[in-house]
Amino acid sequence: MVILAPEISGALQPKGGCMRRYETVVILNPDISGEERGSFFEKIKDMIPRQGGFLFRIEEWGIQKLAYEIRKKTRGHYSRIDYCGTGLLVSEMERFFRIDDRTLKYLTVLLEEQADIESLKQQMAQAEAAAAAEAAKPSEETKVSQEVPVKTQEISPEPSDLSDPEEPAATEEEED
Repeated sequence: MVILAPEISGALQPKGGCMRRYETVVILNPDISGEERGSFFEKIKDMIPRQGGFLFRIEEWGIQKLAYEIRKKTRGHYSRIDYCGTGLLVSEMERFFRIDDRTLKYLTVLLEEQADIESLKQQMAQAEAAAAAEAAKPSEETKVSQEVPVKTQEISPEPSDLSDPEEPAATEEEED
């Protein structure tokens, strides 16, 4: 599931509209409910604009097997958070991850030193338009299956194939 970000006010953006772009991968406890996971991401969505950042998207990758056991868990719910902000925002998010018991692990990576928010907004709008267009048109497989019905035939063996080749065929002479 991909969650796109809402607009942020221009007052929170640094001068010039450029900030650093980060990506944070978070592994959550797989035993928590969808509601708890939703409240976790709501806090993240509230925190980023409050700290002067811009949330590009949140991708939930689902439950995956961990490479090694973490807090006696062998699986985790992976999510990717793509956002723009300052070092203070990253520090605040990582502090939140350390405090919250639902978080098993997290890793933040700098993607771009100078990310232009306006170009990111344009990319988001194009992605939304492409997704809407893709959802509106039927898939090619559906069209093909509707147009061409599949016919099946049962193939029966020829009568000559039914006799055993090693047994000689019965003749009239043997019947006398």
